[in-house]
Amino acid sequence: MSESPHIVSDVMTQTVVAIGRDAPFKEIVRTMAQWQVSAMPVLEGEGRVVGVVSEADLLAKEEFRDSDPSLLEGQRRLSDIAKAGAVTAGDLMTAPALTIRADAPLAQAARIMAVRHVKRLPVVDDLGMLQGIVSRADLLKVFLRPDEDIEEEVRRTVVSLLFPALTHAVHVQVHEGVVTLRGNIHDTSLISVAVRLVRAVEGVVDVEPLLTGESARPGTPEHPRT
Repeated sequence: MSESPHIVSDVMTQTVVAIGRDAPFKEIVRTMAQWQVSAMPVLEGEGRVVGVVSEADLLAKEEFRDSDPSLLEGQRRLSDIAKAGAVTAGDLMTAPALTIRADAPLAQAARIMAVRHVKRLPVVDDLGMLQGIVSRADLLKVFLRPDEDIEEEVRRTVVSLLFPALTHAVHVQVHEGVVTLRGNIHDTSLISVAVRLVRAVEGVVDVEPLLTGESARPGTPEHPRT
């Protein structure tokens, strides 16, 4: 039974197409075409990530090939105009690179990609050395977890934790990643907690809490005396 992927290293791709800072323009284009990638980390030294060069960085050369920008556009797009005249990865790249650590939670990687509008992040160690790359597609791998694995984790990490005396009375069913909780519990205030914990299980698409019961009285197993 596979463990739930929780951190970037669980889903990242370790074989990465990268390029050196001094790589010329046409080599960058050829490498992207050969490996069918739209962006690459730019490395220096023994593999430290110093930037990322993407198709968007390269397109500036084509955009401004036979036109001169107006004064207003030129002031607004100084970076793009500079890239139009660039001939090496070091001049073309976006720097510093947006990166992430291998031990970062998947949610953090997803948040960075969504907020910064990037499709992939180089994965680096403490020294900024390249360890891999994580893409949007990699983050979606969690939704390929078998329903049986999700069900087992929900039972082990949610039901057993919140309802230790009712593990056989609270039923868990998972279909296409949607988790349904059924049963009668003593303390209905725990339903919202259960939903939150189940949503945190990697691979869960949605939660349907069909739990019923009455508020617990002090001294019941779900609401012990303190």
